[in-house]
Amino acid sequence: MPVAAATTSSPSAWDRPAGGAFTRIFTTLPALLRLTCGLVGAVAALAVRTPPVRVALLALVVATLTAWSVWYAVRALRRGVAGPLVAGDVALTTAACLLIPWLVAPEVLAGEGSWIAVLASTTVINAQATAPARWSVPAGLLVTAAYAAGAAAAGNGVEARAHAATLLVQTGCTAMLTAVMRRRIGRADRAFADYQRLARAAVVARTAREAERRQNRDLHDTVLATLTMVGLGAVAGPSAALRDRCAADLRTLAALADARSEPAVGPTALDDRLRAVLARLPELPVRATLAPCAVPAEVAEALAESATAALSNVVRHSPGASVTLCLARVADAVVVEVADDGPGFDPATVPPHRYGVRESIRGRMTTVGGRAEVVSAPGVGTRIRLEWPGVG
Repeated sequence: MPVAAATTSSPSAWDRPAGGAFTRIFTTLPALLRLTCGLVGAVAALAVRTPPVRVALLALVVATLTAWSVWYAVRALRRGVAGPLVAGDVALTTAACLLIPWLVAPEVLAGEGSWIAVLASTTVINAQATAPARWSVPAGLLVTAAYAAGAAAAGNGVEARAHAATLLVQTGCTAMLTAVMRRRIGRADRAFADYQRLARAAVVARTAREAERRQNRDLHDTVLATLTMVGLGAVAGPSAALRDRCAADLRTLAALADARSEPAVGPTALDDRLRAVLARLPELPVRATLAPCAVPAEVAEALAESATAALSNVVRHSPGASVTLCLARVADAVVVEVADDGPGFDPATVPPHRYGVRESIRGRMTTVGGRAEVVSAPGVGTRIRLEWPGVG
């Protein structure tokens, strides 16, 4: 008999959170219900033993049902409610119902309050909660028919009809409620799976876009920057300075590739990284003030490469300008500032497709939780402030 699967800790449970919760609830509750009914029913059954109750038969049935209730609960809580468990529960309850004339005293049979009436109701409800309707509904009808036959055989047709009607209502209502819950929970799990799939796709797409942006920034700040300087006449070529610049670009790209294949870990001396940046731009005289400072490797890379982009912009657009580079700790932040007294520009007029400020500076700082401030205007020079707030 196909029934609700056992509760497990397999990874698939995380893919079906609603279904997993449903299974846990409808495994635990039937187990506790069966155990409680078995123990309380045993006491109630043995409390009234007036004829025509056969005491020996009653004792055997009570012992069997009590042992079964304990085993049912333990098995369900450990492995879930499997088909044989439901079938065994229905079979034992059916047999007990047919033995009503010899198990229940006539004075306690009426009123649907006897221990065997409670047993029948518990079995019907548990079957609907743990098995599909195509199996649980026939099981409920079987228990109902057995109870009606047993009560009628005991000479109480009113009780037979009354509790049979109750069992039918319990079967129908519990079956419908469980079916609706299973459908709703199935929809919820499918919606969750769709969300997870879309979220994973979004992460992959975002990772791909970030990789593309990183590649574009690297190319912009190395090869493309050098070609732009040559095109603008900022570097006389062929010359030793141009050769040094190209060699530095190649070393930078190789170092970036190595860094991505084997990411650096631990703190990195940011002041040393900035000195290496200045060494890559021998044609640009810079007055540098670099306080000793260690930051995480990815932060050092973002700050150093953003400063490289800012200094390269000076070479391209403000040849001959005086330039300063400062590294300091301000309150709880690391601040790198690049300033020049060149012609300046209006940041609002920079075309959206230009990578210099948008990606090579602001984009890099955003990826490590920092920020970049660009202050410039025609005729007043440019100041770029890079700030990372992660230092306590």
